[in-house]
Amino acid sequence: MIHSSTTFTMIASMPRFLFLAALTLALATSTAAARRRQIHLRLYMHDITGGPGQTAVQLVKGPGPAHPFMPGAHFGDTTVIDDALTEGPSAASPAVGRAQGSYMLAGLKEPVLMVSMTVALTGGAYNGSTIAVVGRDDISAAVRELVVAGGTGAFRKATGHVLWRTARMESRDHMVLELDIYATVPGAVAASSDGHRQAGVLNI
Repeated sequence: MIHSSTTFTMIASMPRFLFLAALTLALATSTAAARRRQIHLRLYMHDITGGPGQTAVQLVKGPGPAHPFMPGAHFGDTTVIDDALTEGPSAASPAVGRAQGSYMLAGLKEPVLMVSMTVALTGGAYNGSTIAVVGRDDISAAVRELVVAGGTGAFRKATGHVLWRTARMESRDHMVLELDIYATVPGAVAASSDGHRQAGVLNI
């Protein structure tokens, strides 16, 4: 049997207990946030849809209707890519990796692509690491924002976003895209890359 005095003591102590629990949770969250590191990469992606050096191939001809603003394109068109990534916008710039994945025409009336790809880095401080990038690419917008949805190596458990811009057209079949990748990773993962910087791939 619980006496009334005991019950009162339990009730009186609950607000303090809840306060301490909330404080502990806040401190743990703050500590976890403090241990995370931000990494910024600026890369240039070369999407070549035809001719010599082609890196993007249409895998599926969409069965949907013709797109009103993209001649020759149909809803559902799907292209698989293995695009070169370079430090600068020129194809002659040093290579830093590959963008491997696909994009699909997902807009019936809007020029919108659904992008799903892996940024595989092959040089510098992040050699061997990958970043998963997904999201909506409205090619009519000057800047598009996609999602960093994880990664491997230095980008394990990464979160963040990608600012995606069309840098220039080298030819009708060769589009150069600028990718500003802002990724947040656990500090322990990023620590091995401390002090390393290279042109076009910045650790900030």
